[in-house]
Amino acid sequence: MKKILLVALFTAALCSAFAQEESSKDKGIIKVKYYQDFLNFRSSKPGMTRLDIFIQVPYNEIQFVKTADQFEAQFTATIFIFAEDKEKLIQEKTWDEKIDVKEFPHTTATSNFNISIKSFDMPPGKYFIRTSIEDKDSRKTYTSSNMFTIRDLNTIPNLSDLMFIAKQTMVAGSNKILPNVTRDISVQKDGIPLFFEIYSASSGKIILEFDVSDKEKKLIYSDTLSRNIDSGKVQVFHNVKVNGLGLGTYLISATLKDSNKKVLALTIKSFNSRWIGVPSVINDLDKAVAQLIYIASSSEKSYIESAPTKEEKIKRYLEFWKKKSPNPNEEDNRVFDEYYRRINYANENFSHFMDGWRTDRGMVYITLGPPNNIDRHPFDYDAKPYEIWEYYEMNQQYVFMDETGFGDYKLITPMYGDMYRYRY
Repeated sequence: MKKILLVALFTAALCSAFAQEESSKDKGIIKVKYYQDFLNFRSSKPGMTRLDIFIQVPYNEIQFVKTADQFEAQFTATIFIFAEDKEKLIQEKTWDEKIDVKEFPHTTATSNFNISIKSFDMPPGKYFIRTSIEDKDSRKTYTSSNMFTIRDLNTIPNLSDLMFIAKQTMVAGSNKILPNVTRDISVQKDGIPLFFEIYSASSGKIILEFDVSDKEKKLIYSDTLSRNIDSGKVQVFHNVKVNGLGLGTYLISATLKDSNKKVLALTIKSFNSRWIGVPSVINDLDKAVAQLIYIASSSEKSYIESAPTKEEKIKRYLEFWKKKSPNPNEEDNRVFDEYYRRINYANENFSHFMDGWRTDRGMVYITLGPPNNIDRHPFDYDAKPYEIWEYYEMNQQYVFMDETGFGDYKLITPMYGDMYRYRY
């Protein structure tokens, strides 16, 4: 019976852990330029769960305007919560955010961002949540859609969702938390810092078991914490001491057990393991090395691939990019970031029976960057579908033709000479 309960708890929590990965693929929606996280906590209202929605907008994804003595950006954020059928609107909140900075470099620094939090008391169930950000100066709107399960935390003992901590400070004897909304974790020697709440009807000894596993549910790390708790709500801060994780997506779980090791509650959350200074779109080292084809020489690429150990391969890979950095002593490397931004764009827009970065359009986009103009001809009566990409500064244009009619555009204009050289 205990085994059946644990499986049921794990399955429900696993669905919740990955619920936010179901991003919308609606046509016409611009790629998301912000981050969000949804967390379940126990509500003070009977029969309800408190849903906290965090929205994090990087400064470098919104437009700043010079005013008299500073730079200013404004955007409008909106949250719509629909029933599971995506038709009935349950809750809606809209608000404006204004950001002022004194110096222009602060507007483009990748470490600067704005975080908003909005809370909703909701009945447990499955909901369709749409969020949007409208940049007031550029008038561009970015949107994300997710199915999310609001858990029933009215039964106790129970656990809230896990919150990853970006920064924790003490102010007047109280813990102040800056949440890690991106869920990108660069694991340090202190491990992964977490915050969550325990809800209990009685005081006594409890056991907390923390597990980290990969996407295939292979256990990577496990540890156990025992403590005495009071009845009611107990806030927990804990560092999971795992280290040495590779790039990619992992699961972290917290299991609440009584003193007899009976499972009482379980919560699971996904996170992305990152390396400091490495663009967040990279989650597979071998693939990232293969993608160097448009910027590395054959000998440079072979040198990285022939590393005898994983650790040496990582070292050679990072050394390669450090040499490409305009400012090697700084953590930010705009060449590194831009290269993989183009890789990611190609994968999202040009994939056709193969990854977009391997296609002809992907090759040109990654090598030369976005064209100044694209002249598309998908439905001409007397011609196969084709596109003309124009690069004004280079006085070049490239023609891609879809010979099959299924979106497989091939480059029919030759690239030669230094046109193969990566430009940024």
